[in-house]
Amino acid sequence: MSDKNVLIQVKDLKKAFGTNQVLDGITTDICQGEVVAVIGPSGSGKSTIANLIPRFWDVTQGAIKIGGINIREIATGQLMDRVSFVFQDSFLFFDTLYENIRVGKPDATEEEVHAAARAAQCDEFIGRLPQGYQTLIGEGGVYLSGGEEQRVSVARAILKNSPILVLDEATAFADPENEYKMQLALQELIKDKTVIIIAHRLSSIISANQIIVLKEGEIVQKG
Repeated sequence: MSDKNVLIQVKDLKKAFGTNQVLDGITTDICQGEVVAVIGPSGSGKSTIANLIPRFWDVTQGAIKIGGINIREIATGQLMDRVSFVFQDSFLFFDTLYENIRVGKPDATEEEVHAAARAAQCDEFIGRLPQGYQTLIGEGGVYLSGGEEQRVSVARAILKNSPILVLDEATAFADPENEYKMQLALQELIKDKTVIIIAHRLSSIISANQIIVLKEGEIVQKG
């Protein structure tokens, strides 16, 4: 693995919450364009890594670098431009479905929003909504299923088109039929990206170049 292709460097990464050491000395390199799956039992620290990369939490010790620069030295806006994420618990605003997708790229055209929704396999359920894209989501409007919310999150990320993508249990709420649609949406999303996939089960892993196995906050296997 040559240094010039390394996009993300994780060096001696430690994260503790109080006295609970969740990650204990994680070191790995992720190359540009690589799909890396991080697997392991519940509580092994997988989701903690997902939250540290976009800097929702700060590391306790060690460093995460993107393009050779410590993420603590990258302005928040610049870091958010470089990293997109789809988490298990999708967050939707009390607004129209259209605006919920467009938050990924506030200056997007209507055509771009619709194209992102199609790529994320949202067409079918949008067609069933009372006002389509202009349907109000949440309180006072329509509530989506967990799988539908996740596909809206994928549409956002497709629209945002950041070079780095973090997927944390992105198919968690999908039944078998919806999981197939989510897999199609994710295949569209990961094109030409550097991807970190956090997964509990192997069926969630999409064409990974590298698999990292965590146990009790440490890498126990990699290949």
